[in-house]
Amino acid sequence: MMATKKDKDVKLTKAGKPKKKPGRKPAKNKKVYFGLDVQDAIVRYNQTERPSKKNKIYQEEIHKAFDKLAENIINTFKFSYFDAPFVDVKAEVVSFLVMNMHKYDHTKGSKAFSYFSVVAKNYLILHNNNNYKKLKSHSDISVLDNKPISDSKKHYLEDLTEEMIIYFEANIPHMFKKRKDIAVAYSIIELFKQRDEIENFNKKSLYILIREMTDVNTSHITKVVNVFKKKYKTILNEFEQTGTIGKDKSKFF
Repeated sequence: MMATKKDKDVKLTKAGKPKKKPGRKPAKNKKVYFGLDVQDAIVRYNQTERPSKKNKIYQEEIHKAFDKLAENIINTFKFSYFDAPFVDVKAEVVSFLVMNMHKYDHTKGSKAFSYFSVVAKNYLILHNNNNYKKLKSHSDISVLDNKPISDSKKHYLEDLTEEMIIYFEANIPHMFKKRKDIAVAYSIIELFKQRDEIENFNKKSLYILIREMTDVNTSHITKVVNVFKKKYKTILNEFEQTGTIGKDKSKFF
């Protein structure tokens, strides 16, 4: 039988077997930058009392992972309101992670990567934007009211916000029946109480914070916010007419 050109092109080994064509070598598994080895190092860091040993563990086994984690989160979530250089923001995040290392408890079952990812995200959300702070008042309650607030109303806002917090906090059990709804509602009010400490007090940031606090999805938060909005319009009307929220709250339900 005559050999074809294709058969002639096949190179044989000494044993008479066709040689394998060179191809790509199978990719080696890349080492995860923040795996269980880093988690174990954090546990050992927290368990030791010797500063020299802590420093050695951190420098050799943890720092690189924290640095990469901070870099990835900044790039992924595009925290665009920081006016400091990227390298400085990253250094701040890493420092914050180190300061909070002692709070990580591996016995609760959470992975260190997930835990410190949340810590880094929350830090960036809370400190995202000194410039934004100059442009938007901390007492902005546009989360509840989508319409822009006129200049004539601005001097009311601080008093309105304080009375609104008192009112909603007292009446949340009447406004919601489900435990999950009540938890979300109290989380929203808690964030309003802390508005002076939250630099980026806008809708997107608050939703992220509430998700982290309550472990519910965005649509569920929106459902609760919509109930607040409905009551808020009535409260705002009362406040504009009388300068306070009336003692008789039953008419709002």
